[in-house]
Amino acid sequence: MSQIDLTKKQTIALDALEEAEVTEVLFGGGAGGAKSFLGCLWIIVLCLRYEGSKWLIGRSKLKALRQTTLMTFFEVAKILGLGLDKYNYNSQLGEIDFYNGSKVILKDLFLYPSDPNFDSLGSLEITGAFLDEVNQMCHKAVQIVSSRIRYKLDVFDITPKILMSCNPDKGWVYQEFYKPDQDGSIKPYRRFIQALATDNPFISPHYIENLKKLDEKSRQRLLLGNWEYDDDPTKLFDYNAIIAMWTNKHAEQGVKYITCDVARLGEDHTVIFVWDGWRIVYGIRFKKKTLDQTDIIISKLCNEWRVMRQNVICDEDGVGGGLVDFGGYRGFVNNSKAISKTNYANLKSQCYFEVAKRVNDGDIYIDITDSEIKAILIEDLEQIKDWNSDKDDQKIRVIPKDKIKEHLGRSTDCSDSFMMRILPELVPPPKTTKARGLM
Repeated sequence: MSQIDLTKKQTIALDALEEAEVTEVLFGGGAGGAKSFLGCLWIIVLCLRYEGSKWLIGRSKLKALRQTTLMTFFEVAKILGLGLDKYNYNSQLGEIDFYNGSKVILKDLFLYPSDPNFDSLGSLEITGAFLDEVNQMCHKAVQIVSSRIRYKLDVFDITPKILMSCNPDKGWVYQEFYKPDQDGSIKPYRRFIQALATDNPFISPHYIENLKKLDEKSRQRLLLGNWEYDDDPTKLFDYNAIIAMWTNKHAEQGVKYITCDVARLGEDHTVIFVWDGWRIVYGIRFKKKTLDQTDIIISKLCNEWRVMRQNVICDEDGVGGGLVDFGGYRGFVNNSKAISKTNYANLKSQCYFEVAKRVNDGDIYIDITDSEIKAILIEDLEQIKDWNSDKDDQKIRVIPKDKIKEHLGRSTDCSDSFMMRILPELVPPPKTTKARGLM
């Protein structure tokens, strides 16, 4: 088999994949870093090394995989000196069979509404996987693939491995790999290796010149590997205005409110904010609490901060409806009719657009130091976008929650609780003189 000259970053990635404790490697973070080349090389070498093994190459859409990644696979095989006597590609089955019994399975890993749990992968057994442009997949797809890596691991005496490639993206790859790598908190079984076109000595200088000519957003992401740069015009919240909320000490104090986005015993979080006018003075985020336990927490906060019962706002969708009934709080129904005459698709959309104005004008102050809530709220608000306002009905709406969860890997519990604060500005609660704990 012919030798291949590797870049320094490719060598680092392959060394990481040889570490026994490492099971997930993310390689890339820019264009031209030879991401697909590395993934295909790794898969071919393992097919030849482990006779009778089964590997997966996946991408969000099978068409893109066949037009790009598969072409790179053939290119790498040719450079290695592997002729068609060494492997056979079956386009009907989407499989590549090697002479020694090893197999590569090509998979479409898009989240289709008809298969939300990826049941189509249920019977799959593989030895490892390369997922190309993984930022285009939802996190659940990667988790399901990971759960299928069990084929002959003990026979080969190897640990399950996934190699992934990506370009900069503010979705789940950002929060699971890039950000933890930057702050030193990345999990011990993970590695992130950023590789750019400038790290690839074998790339044509004309390719880099073309990257320099891209629009500013694309140049920042694809040439410079900037994960933080994002000027998406559909975003409701300005990034600098979001960050400024922790310094806007001029924001008004006033009537006290509590907002609560409710979860129960699942994986989503309940998020509660206490507001003094337009200042968040307390925040808490937790999961796996029953409704009566959540009610006890809210009751204690009402007593401590002297918040009226009708000034406690809880989402009334799903399990939240039970808490509203249980505690006698004010309910927030996301998909209910908008309040104003403006052509909003629903109440949630109206409230997000209204609270975005407050944030972008610098009128909200967050007086809490919890670093986890801060990081999650920033990530949440960055995901909120104007969604399909050019539809025939001309309704103004925000991106659906399921689309955000697909991209981010979780629900926007923090920003949903944050958004509900605007409700009493649109429809004031009835007046009373008693606080929650005194009723």
